[in-house]
Amino acid sequence: MPQDELVLNQYSLDPSTQPDRPCLLLRSTETSEPVEFTFEAIRPGLFRTTFSSKTHPKPPFPSARRPTLDLASFDVFDKYDTTMCFRSSGVEARVDWKSEPIVSIGFTGEEPLHEDLKFRSYALDGPGIAHYTKYARGDLHCGLGEHASPTTDCFGYDVMRSDPMYKHIPLLVRASPKGVVATFSTSHARGYYSVGSEMDGMWGYFKVYRQDFGGLEEYTMIGRTLQDVVTLYAELVGYPQLVPRWAFGYLAGGMRYSMMDSPRASEALMEFAEKLTKYDIPCSGFQVSSGYTMSEEEPRSRNVFTWNKHRFPDPKGFCDEYHRRGIRLIANIKPYVLANHPNYDNLAKEGAFFTDPRTGKTGVARLWSAGGGTSGEGGHIDFTSKAGYNFWYNGVKELRKVGMDCMWNDNNEYLLPSDNWQLALESSATTEGTIPDTDPDRRDTGLWGRALHTELMGKSSHDALLEVVPHERPFVLTRSATAGTMRYASSTWSGDNVTSWDGMRGANALSLNAGMSLLQCYGHDIGGFEGPQPAPELLLRWVQLGCHSPRFAINCYKTGNDSFAGDVIEPWMYPEIIPELRKAILRRYTMIPYLYSLMLQSTRTAIPPQRWTGWGYEHHPEVWSSQLLKDGETQYWLGDTLLIGGVYEPGVNEAKVYLPKKGSADPGFLNTNTPYQHLPAGAWHTIASPWKGSIPVIARIGCLVPVGKDHQVVAPGDKTNEANLPADDVRGVEIFPTPGDMSDGRTWYSSTWLEDDGISPPPVKVAQFTFSYMASATEVSIRFQKDIRAFEPPWVAGSLTVILPVGDGRVVVSGYGDAIEARGQDEGGRRRFHIVAADQ
Repeated sequence: MPQDELVLNQYSLDPSTQPDRPCLLLRSTETSEPVEFTFEAIRPGLFRTTFSSKTHPKPPFPSARRPTLDLASFDVFDKYDTTMCFRSSGVEARVDWKSEPIVSIGFTGEEPLHEDLKFRSYALDGPGIAHYTKYARGDLHCGLGEHASPTTDCFGYDVMRSDPMYKHIPLLVRASPKGVVATFSTSHARGYYSVGSEMDGMWGYFKVYRQDFGGLEEYTMIGRTLQDVVTLYAELVGYPQLVPRWAFGYLAGGMRYSMMDSPRASEALMEFAEKLTKYDIPCSGFQVSSGYTMSEEEPRSRNVFTWNKHRFPDPKGFCDEYHRRGIRLIANIKPYVLANHPNYDNLAKEGAFFTDPRTGKTGVARLWSAGGGTSGEGGHIDFTSKAGYNFWYNGVKELRKVGMDCMWNDNNEYLLPSDNWQLALESSATTEGTIPDTDPDRRDTGLWGRALHTELMGKSSHDALLEVVPHERPFVLTRSATAGTMRYASSTWSGDNVTSWDGMRGANALSLNAGMSLLQCYGHDIGGFEGPQPAPELLLRWVQLGCHSPRFAINCYKTGNDSFAGDVIEPWMYPEIIPELRKAILRRYTMIPYLYSLMLQSTRTAIPPQRWTGWGYEHHPEVWSSQLLKDGETQYWLGDTLLIGGVYEPGVNEAKVYLPKKGSADPGFLNTNTPYQHLPAGAWHTIASPWKGSIPVIARIGCLVPVGKDHQVVAPGDKTNEANLPADDVRGVEIFPTPGDMSDGRTWYSSTWLEDDGISPPPVKVAQFTFSYMASATEVSIRFQKDIRAFEPPWVAGSLTVILPVGDGRVVVSGYGDAIEARGQDEGGRRRFHIVAADQ
């Protein structure tokens, strides 16, 4: 973007600054309009900075609401003519304005973790701003949703090189052994982070956030661990939303199905459902791509909220039949209307689109219309207009009534051609989030931000779903996102990836960034959305990896020779690997109680289900080694129990993993696959990983994995069960005790998991289960406690199965005197014991 920087260096303390409050107001009159700089200590570890003027106003619709101040927690000290410091809970923040404002934040008595760049800290940059800070080489820099640049429709991107991508979340996290600090801008205006690529002989190493329009509102968060900072961020923007339990199963898809005319798309989809039964592969949901909306007449474009009645003669009948097969439906919807849409003229008259100030009429853009490389004229919906917002809201309601269970908000990056296009600013959703002192004359897209509409689109879809079925939590899947979008959309994914080994590996890095950015029900299109079909080995490796992530979906486009949707990826496409693929998917279903508990914890604590290896091990030196920082995407935590590795090259049958260490007494890990060995913590290990066997799945000793049935079950909260699915009435716990020759017979380990009814909207009623165990050379003692006052799962009326690792021949005994029955071994050779009665 153009650069026109102006760094002001004459600031004075505003008289309104109160000496007994942890806030500071500075003003510069070097420009025609006064420029204000504010710094506030909000609560321990959280600070707010603004840099604005009348020509550079603060974000009019910030993606984070102003938090309440915790004034009692801060001391103001060392207050001089041009310096003010704040201290609370061991954190010290200092602002020096001898020339321009310089902010530094760190722990008391230690080097700052956040420090503005001297002589270039805050700059007016044309109609926007730039904020420069020092860059610490060698530290981990992460977050940013997916990438550092503005959003775009990056069809068939290269995960290692493509930037920008889909998300607009200007949250930059710096993690180091000394602590963690993050900065977050609340603006929806286009912004760019440059991290690690900026250096200068005069300025040294620095990073910079550039924002195209408006002034800065930025929050800085600091803590000793990643968890400290992510929690502060969640308290600021909102904790992750909860998805329905069925969304943790296999989600199928494929653009070609909905594009078919002969046989009809609905018939092709019924054939797909029949093959699921034939191969005994459970499937919980199907992503119905936008071909169902394609007009039957030329030009054959996608017209949102319409049905192609040739492909789907009976939409409700189709939905009902899929429901009878136990498969929920996810409807693709796009926030634009092409000129040949039956509602286009009325929507234009009602002001549902943006206004082009050059003509005073509807802004016309080129929009994706049919297949790859095709387009037509039309308009993006202005969600700040009453007509646009209501059109969307009512369209979602009708789709839900027909039987579409989830709204798939797609192509919502809002690639408008002009920053000058004007917004209506009249819908109630807009006025609720607008700050009171917004300039009524500023309605330009540049200031308000294209990403604002991604957020309002999420709200409209969410609220419409809730109105139609108030007893079910709304499920909105979104491709683009802001921090505010995720208050309404519960899930997202990495978009239009490409089939490749590097793409599979790089997807892990996106997942880890997403989790720190609170995109925590996140996943990828397994096998690749675009590009060639995956070879059998790559497909199996990708399924093995994808089964160990929060969201597991197989969906693709695979452009054909005519630029339209080509092949599909199906679990039975390669007969030689069907048994292995089926085994991996069944294991996914077995683990749903574990995965779902991680998501329940996420909504309460903001802990990502999928985490960087160093999460929780920040004081362990090896996690900061260059190998784990530069190649950190090759392995990750899935919850507290499982460390997942991967194989990212063809023909390779082993993988290296690093197992972090909690302390000198860390008992280590167990390999859950052949040869089932004990693995010491604090070391690298080479794990046998034959491609028709498994990727590395390593369990931390002392933890557990709650498990259920290996097929789809009905959620306890479902009011209907059209498919006659079995009840969720079986529960086991896979435990990983210290090997017999290492067990001391004294150390107890405890883990807790959570359950709810799987479907109800917030506030949900949650049951809590705590399982403890201690191992000696000959037996494993257990204790089981349950809190089911708020909710009682169906399986509680039966027994809980305790499952030992393969080869563990010890007996299980109760620490409470409950009856324990040995039940032999399962198919994998693991000994099983049932708790017949358990303490309340």
